[in-house]
Amino acid sequence: MLRIKRIYDDVSDGDGFRVLVDRLWPRGVSKEKAHLDAWMKGVAPSNELRTWYHKGEGDWTAFRKAYFDELERNKDDVDELLGLSREHEVVTLLYAAKDREQNNAAALKEYLVRVRGDED
Repeated sequence: MLRIKRIYDDVSDGDGFRVLVDRLWPRGVSKEKAHLDAWMKGVAPSNELRTWYHKGEGDWTAFRKAYFDELERNKDDVDELLGLSREHEVVTLLYAAKDREQNNAAALKEYLVRVRGDED
């Protein structure tokens, strides 16, 4: 099962394997407090895409399309994350964005579910 969660939210037993999917380390979060099992910068949006979206230059649909294109080119990193999702009952994708609905982790989860062909 794939879940998404803000890294600033409290850690819970139900988080399973915790993976930070941001390229930059989140402000104000110590490595001890993060309780990470992995930090996968390779599945995060590029700096250019992240900056473009956060400046409001693109909408959610355009961001997702561009991000999915980047993920297609980062096959090794995506495959590694897919492997983790098969090895662990629960994988929680952690992100720092304030928007809980339209963020890179939500888009990444959508992409991974599509690639896996399930309804997680």
